Amino acid sequence: MKLSNSFFYTLREDAKDEDSRSGNLLVRSGMIKKSSAGIYMLMPMGKRVLKKIEDIVREEMDKAGSQELLMPSMILEDVYVKSGRREVFGSNMFTLKDRYQKDYVLGPTHEELFAIAASMKGKSYKDFPYNLYQIQTKYRDETRPRYGLIRVREFIMKDAYSFDIDLDGLHTSYMKMFHAYENIFDRLSLNYKIVKADTGAMGGLLSEEFQAICEIGEDVVVGCEHCDFSSNMEITEVVDEGDVSSETEKTLQMVETPNAKTIEEVAAFFHKEPKDFVKTLLYQVDGKEIVAFLVRGDRELNEAKACKLLDANGLELASFADVERITKAKVGFAGPVHLEGVRIIMDRQITHMKNFIVGANQSDYHYTNVNLKDFHADMVGDITSVTDGDKCPKCGAKLTFDKGIEVGNTFKLGTKYAKSLNLQYLDSNNQLQPVVMGSYGIGLERCMAAIVEQHNDASGIIWPKAVAPYQVAIVIVSMKDETQVKAANDLYEMLQSQGVEVLLDDRSERPGVKFKDMDLIGIPFRITVGRGISEGNVEFKIRGETDSVNVLFTEIKEYVCKLIQG
Repeated sequence: MKLSNSFFYTLREDAKDEDSRSGNLLVRSGMIKKSSAGIYMLMPMGKRVLKKIEDIVREEMDKAGSQELLMPSMILEDVYVKSGRREVFGSNMFTLKDRYQKDYVLGPTHEELFAIAASMKGKSYKDFPYNLYQIQTKYRDETRPRYGLIRVREFIMKDAYSFDIDLDGLHTSYMKMFHAYENIFDRLSLNYKIVKADTGAMGGLLSEEFQAICEIGEDVVVGCEHCDFSSNMEITEVVDEGDVSSETEKTLQMVETPNAKTIEEVAAFFHKEPKDFVKTLLYQVDGKEIVAFLVRGDRELNEAKACKLLDANGLELASFADVERITKAKVGFAGPVHLEGVRIIMDRQITHMKNFIVGANQSDYHYTNVNLKDFHADMVGDITSVTDGDKCPKCGAKLTFDKGIEVGNTFKLGTKYAKSLNLQYLDSNNQLQPVVMGSYGIGLERCMAAIVEQHNDASGIIWPKAVAPYQVAIVIVSMKDETQVKAANDLYEMLQSQGVEVLLDDRSERPGVKFKDMDLIGIPFRITVGRGISEGNVEFKIRGETDSVNVLFTEIKEYVCKLIQG
């Protein structure tokens, strides 16, 4: 591509409405343009990058035996009602009506339609296994889109689904996809970790995530200093260690605590540590029931674990009005003693405690010397998040923590969707059985953003060779020098004839502007044709490296081709 007659632009200043390094660099380099909150245009340069990511994904999926198809984006809402997921997605679904007032949604995911499509083939056990995939746009009405392409309302996703007759077959299909994912993310040059995760709205038997490690990641990837343990914080077990406290149980006592309602304030008042307290947190479960969760003062409620324990879809903090109605006190003084009208769910760590402090359900008062006999817990379980200093559930060593962007996920769905959508086959005994499914997703634009998050410097993006919009940039120092112009154009034609993707910067701009632009857009190799061409030399530089080298013009083609192929 020659820049002098192409759609090409860059921005000198940072984008004011981008809150991530990748979002800022992709906007500044002219690869994406925000059209509204969480919705982006992919400009020509960015589209080239995305296509290369897509090509890698497609190659590995095809190699693994998956067949590509394409599903509609507009789907009858009743499809999700029948599968039981309409309520789970709630307001995250974009909804619309057609001219006949039928209810439709813009597809947030396509398990249901794939199950319907699979019914066209899967009649007998002899028809299995098979695997189908698509690369298509999804729509989710995110409450707070952020981080550029990482949290958006419209995005391109590769989703694949395997179909088998039993769990053994599912495992075989799952591992094929698992290894295909490893190949994909290795080829994208991503630094990633594979972690066990919560099955969430997808449900099923197993979920694993491929997490690209970077500072702005929304997920916390938990590892171990000693072993290969790796898990999403949402499901990482807090190791239940230690015996019940040997303290003698004291007598329950109500104490006035004026102007002290937060853990920090109450701890200061009693000259205690946060771990000596028990917090009572009131949440609304699935928009219906209000439940009280008890966790140690130095711990945080893990909403994913709490949902799993209650078999619920989601939690929201109860409103101030509801808290005050239930506790009959100002917010900040809730406690389990004499708490009525709600279920109490207690973290299992509290079973080891004695003589702890809780809110008294009376404004400006707390109970001290509280013990388990002083209230009733309806359920006990692991409902808090691991924190620094906790032990590995696998080997007991110290846990480690990284932030990650979820770029891919794999699920063993089992028979959940087959049963709800009547996807069955006849077994060898001529009996109907539910089909066993797996699901496998990759966010293509998330991959693009994650690559930029991991591959950049102060000058801009540093694209890995496999996904760079162009492999080589040729910069002409002076467009007024006919020798430079001719040599650059000849080299441009020579490299193109070898299948090299070349960008020729033949704009009438100062050399410094051209060099900055090539660094910003992240082309892996730059050839500068300047005054040295009179002596038969050009300057060659690898993006991300400080030094350049002089190469004979007669040898530059072979020099570049060897580096590209290496």
